[in-house]
Order: sequence, then structure tokens, then C-alpha cells
Amino acid sequence: MFGFHKKTPVNDSGKQAENAAANFLRAQGLTVVDRNYRCKGGEIDLICTSPENILIFVEVRHRRQTSFGSGVDTVNSSKQKKIILTAKTYLQERYGNRLPACRFDVISTTGESYQIDWLQNAFGEYA
Repeated sequence: MFGFHKKTPVNDSGKQAENAAANFLRAQGLTVVDRNYRCKGGEIDLICTSPENILIFVEVRHRRQTSFGSGVDTVNSSKQKKIILTAKTYLQERYGNRLPACRFDVISTTGESYQIDWLQNAFGEYA
């Protein structure tokens, strides 16, 4: 049927990984200001602010196991470019000419316990 998407275990694990990441970031003192921001160019899983007023764009990747690498390893240059372009759209929509300091982080979760690996300032710069 049109407009309906069947939930799959992969979708559920991805959503649970995002929830675990959001909870972890809150525990680190960050504030989640937006989730699953979408535009024509892509999606950003979490957008947070730090106590220092840095806007942080967070890509969350979940791996059931790390035998083929961690979730961080899957954020290749193509994915990074999409995230950066999506971030530029977000900044233009929300901040106009008053751009805040920004960074790009990656959170990789692993296994059923969603063990977290947080890579801060993982790639790129907003220019």
C-alpha cells in the first residue's frame, strides 16, 4: 500500500542506535535540538548544541558486530559530502547569515547493547 513502510529489524536497530546516541550525548552535557533533519540532499541523524554553543551535526551508525569494521569506517568521503551539504542547508534555513561554530561528529554503536564509540570532530569543516 502507498505511503506505508514495513518496519524491519534493521530500521528498529537504527532507531534504537539513534536513541542510545541521543541519551549518551545528553549525559555528556549536550542538548539535542533536532533529530532526523532531512532535505533534498540528505539527512542528519542528530543535531546538538554543546555548553560552549557549538552546533554539532552527528551521524549515527550501528553495526551488529565489528568483524567488517566499525560504524565510523562506513562514513566515507561521499557520505561526508552529503552530510556537509545537508548541514549547509540546515544552517541557511535556521541561522541565515549568523552562522554558529560547527563540527561534525560520528557515533558508532555496536551489538545489541549499543556500545558507543564517539568520534568528535570526525571530518570536514564548514566554510
